[in-house]
Amino acid sequence: MEQKAPDLVIILITGPENPKRLPSAFFLAATAAAEDMNVVIYFTGPATMLLKKGVAENLYPMEGGKSIADFMKLATDNGVQLVGCLQSLDLNGISKEDIAYDIPFLTPTAALPTLGMAGKVLTW
Repeated sequence: MEQKAPDLVIILITGPENPKRLPSAFFLAATAAAEDMNVVIYFTGPATMLLKKGVAENLYPMEGGKSIADFMKLATDNGVQLVGCLQSLDLNGISKEDIAYDIPFLTPTAALPTLGMAGKVLTW
């Protein structure tokens, strides 16, 4: 993770179990990044499943609407940095080979110093 302190960190714990809750986190992150804020979304717990190949691409908060992968792309297109929790891979029974995104994976211990420097931290 980069050394510059993030302006906003979203610790994402909501996963595929609640698809209607997810778009707001990515909209908020994308909007903040579009306003030149340094934004990080840290996927942990059930949220880590969203990073598995095929999960976010096939998860729709609204029938006929955009997928969660589309909302994630909106965020990253605006400069949001995605980071995964390394320990949550084991928790969810997935490996790095199962991951659809080229992002860093850090243990909470490794991530905490940078996440803790953030101007604002939200848990979603």
